[in-house]
Formats: sequence, C-alpha cells, structure tokens
Amino acid sequence: MRFCLFVSTLLLWALGCRAQGVGPNQQFFPVHDFRNDWLVYDQTYKSYVPFIDEQHAQVNSLSFFLDAESNRRYYLLISTRQTGYLFIDAALKRRLNASEWLVLNLDSLYRAYRKPELFLTIHGSPGVEDKQVFIGHLKSAAQKEVAAAETRLSILPRRSSAYPNFFTLSLLFIAALNAYLFNFHHRAFIRFFDLTDLLSITDRDELFLVNRPLGLINLLFLLNLSFITAYLYMIVQSKNIDLFLSRALLLRGPGLFDLILTFFELSGLAFLLFVAKYVFIAVIGGLYRLEQVVNLHFFKAIQSSLIFFTAGAILVAIISANTPANATWSSTWLMVPFVSFYVLRLALLYVVIANKGVVKNLYLFSYLCIVELIPLTIGVRFAL
Repeated sequence: MRFCLFVSTLLLWALGCRAQGVGPNQQFFPVHDFRNDWLVYDQTYKSYVPFIDEQHAQVNSLSFFLDAESNRRYYLLISTRQTGYLFIDAALKRRLNASEWLVLNLDSLYRAYRKPELFLTIHGSPGVEDKQVFIGHLKSAAQKEVAAAETRLSILPRRSSAYPNFFTLSLLFIAALNAYLFNFHHRAFIRFFDLTDLLSITDRDELFLVNRPLGLINLLFLLNLSFITAYLYMIVQSKNIDLFLSRALLLRGPGLFDLILTFFELSGLAFLLFVAKYVFIAVIGGLYRLEQVVNLHFFKAIQSSLIFFTAGAILVAIISANTPANATWSSTWLMVPFVSFYVLRLALLYVVIANKGVVKNLYLFSYLCIVELIPLTIGVRFAL
C-alpha cells in the first residue's frame, strides 16, 4: 500500500512538473534535468569527477557533457540566481545574467560545432543550488533563439574514444597492404617510392607503369594511396578540423565499427576521385593535343602523392601518439604543408613535361592551370 502511494505521488509530481513547464515563462516541457550530471575538476586525480555536496560546495566552476546530436530539435535552458559565465568546449560564449534564462537551440549548437558531444562549464557562484539546466521542448514558437558561433579553442577532459583503436587498426592495415605490394610488386614499389626518380626530369618510359595508368598494378598503388588519404582525413576530423563540412555527411557514430565503415567509404570515394582525375586530364590533354604527356603527368602526380602522403601519415601518427588525445590542431598546420606540396608538384610537372620538348610553354601553362592550379585554388577556398 505504501509503495503504491509512493509511486502515485511520484507520477503526480512528474505530471505536475511537465504541465507546469520550465524556462522563461514556463514555455518549455522538461526533457532532461542536469541536476545529477554536474562534474568538477579534481586536482588530485587530474580529471573531472562527479559533484559531491560535502566536498565541492565551494567550487565555482561546474561542468557537464551535453549530447547535442541525440537532442536535436530541443533547447538548452540555463538559469543562475547570480551572474555567471557559460563556456562551451572551454571557450567563453555567454554572460549569464542573474535570474534570467538563456535559451540555446541545440540544432544551432550541432551545426556550429559538428560534434555529437559538447563540454559545457558554468563559472560563477559556488555550489549547484542556484543553477538550473534543462533540455526542453518548446511549447510555442515565441521564444527567441540564441545561435552559438564556432570556436577554435578546445580544452576538454579526457573521454574514452574509439579513435585510438581505430587508428591503430587502420595503420596496421595500411602497413600490411604496403608489405604485400613490396613483396609481390617489388619493382613497381621501388619505382613509386623512389624520391630520386620523382625529382628526375628525364623520362624513364617504362611500359608497365607510365603507359598503363589504369593497369592492375597502378590501380593497386592507387588504392593504397586512397587508404592513406582516408587515414589522414579521419585524423584531421578527429582533431575537430571539419573539411568541406563532411562531418555532417559521414558522421555515423563514435563506435569502432562506425569509424571502420567511414574509413572504407572515404577510401572508395578517394579512389573514384583519383580515377576521375585521370579521365579529366585525359580530356583536357586531348583538347590541347597533349595526349603523349597525359600518362606521364598522371604517373608523376600519383608518385609524388604516394611519397608525400605516406610520409605525412607516419609523421601524423607519431605526433598523435605523443600529444594529448583532446589536443586540437590548428588548420594552418594542415593547410601550409599541403598547399606547399601541391605548388612544388605543379612546378615539377611543368619542368618534366616541358623537358619533353613537344609542347609550347603557353599551352603547357594553360593545361596545368586547368588540371592542377584551378582545382587547388577552389579546394583551398572551400576546404575550411
């Protein structure tokens, strides 16, 4: 009897809260209350721990994790009795006026950060009694929304992630593929990864490579380049650098299986783009009557990309292994070496093709601008 009375009281309380609503003018139905989700930074353990009244009553900064992806179409409601400040991913976003509600559209937050989970901190008066944080559903459309802007600064507590396991497995997979190519296609492997051959302006016209751009051996090395490209791309994504807004298109989930599926999708897309590039330069070469240099151009482009991206994958793997998992990389660190590589490759292609002495400089310059320089310029413009 007492149990039934307790359950009935609890249900009536829940229904009363739902009918009453939360937020400014009680315009929102409560979906989730963060009263039990507060975290504080513990200097002893060097990590975030759950808030305990007896131990953390005087702590001024309280934090919590927000699942922005699962709660889209809802609103985040924040109110404090005293003036405070809201930080999102350790970046100051808003001043919290005393006894006023701040309403954030979770769709706006998700579009701004392109992350499934955000880390929020409220700095102000100590304790949690004067703080109210809810996820709410709007009763009416009268409430004005506050859209959050993107930030580059991110200092987050360590969270368990499938990325380290994924990067280890994918790196082993790429290493195994290169071992296979080295053992079963040794001559081609040595040619592709020969830096001296890459920088040589004399044409070693080997039929099994240069004159068969879409032959089986070249396609295998092209597939290898596609896997390396996808590996680097996902490392960039894990560091919160969202190229071409692709996170919204390819973000399946944080699980290991989801990351593996995304890796193979990106590899397949990169492979198709490399093949499409050969078709593109073949068409443009035909227009400029440069059919005799199209295959050499494509081979040199793939050879240089293999050397650069393989070295980049090794370097990035070493840096990632020796830096904190939550460290955010600057997009400048990414753009400068890649743009420099493509500009130097453009100069190399010009010298190698001009050395054949079969084309006027004006035609060659126009040809390389269309197939190399213009795509690079457009890519840099829309990458970030």
